[in-house]
Amino acid sequence: MQSLNFESDDLAATEEFLNDAYTRVQIGNNGQHQVRARIRREVLGSINFDQLEMGFDMAYDADPLGRVCLVTVHSGRIEENYHGCGTDTFTPGQTGLLTPHDLPYSGVIRTSRYDITMFDPAILNRMATTAGGSRVRVDGHRPVSVAAGQRLRRVIIHLQQIAADPDAANSPLTVTTASDYLAATVLATMPTTAEHEPNATDRHDAHPHTVRRAIAYLESHLGDRIAIADVAAATFVTPRALQLAFRRHLNTTPLEYLQQLRLAAAHEQLGAAGPGDGQTVASIAYRWGFTHPGRFATAYRQRYGHSPSQTLRE
Repeated sequence: MQSLNFESDDLAATEEFLNDAYTRVQIGNNGQHQVRARIRREVLGSINFDQLEMGFDMAYDADPLGRVCLVTVHSGRIEENYHGCGTDTFTPGQTGLLTPHDLPYSGVIRTSRYDITMFDPAILNRMATTAGGSRVRVDGHRPVSVAAGQRLRRVIIHLQQIAADPDAANSPLTVTTASDYLAATVLATMPTTAEHEPNATDRHDAHPHTVRRAIAYLESHLGDRIAIADVAAATFVTPRALQLAFRRHLNTTPLEYLQQLRLAAAHEQLGAAGPGDGQTVASIAYRWGFTHPGRFATAYRQRYGHSPSQTLRE
């Protein structure tokens, strides 16, 4: 886990920090308020969670970030200039794409408190594909619906909590699971170039042999960082064909099946834990990629009929 903190009432110092922490940017004070900037960052693998408070109207003109940048506004507003789309304004309670990862961006932050979540766009390619094999990109700046925006905000809040927890943030499996969780949510809630429907080849490849090869791969890599793209590559099919095969023959998804395998591994480790060895339900859950203790406990009880703490005690 990494973090950084910055606080200043100097425009030049704020600009210098933004250049170091983000990309080359020029800023100015477009209002009457005195400059005041506060920034805090938590890091979870390749994901940055930044909490920012700009106590003045900060105009900005920046080079491309090279990262997908989602914004959630808590107070004030952000006026962002989108290439070819004009200006759009984010107000409190709204979440969306602040800037495409490969384009310069500009706008004005109007005395705002807001969060930004940044991650490598390559993470999206681990979870989905596009026609012609080009890179997946977010090609719109608003969620596909109000409900989708609410879902995206809930996931970001959850991941912020994980990033702030040293035990969770230092678990490699948890970090990878969190990255996939965020990427899958972005693909489901934001407009992207990803293909969502299987084609004729995918339907042909979605046979039982694909499922058997995938299960063998999952079982032999249970403690590794696994993404849909990894399993698909190991079974020589596309991610869409893999998803279709699991849905068709097991009525589940590869990631849901993987979760069940890891739940069984957590169950075994809970049962094998001895007094005084320092293991807890939370540490074992994190070890197997379960980042939400309450959801882990619910899934565990549904599967085994009692709580994970009861297994640990016995």
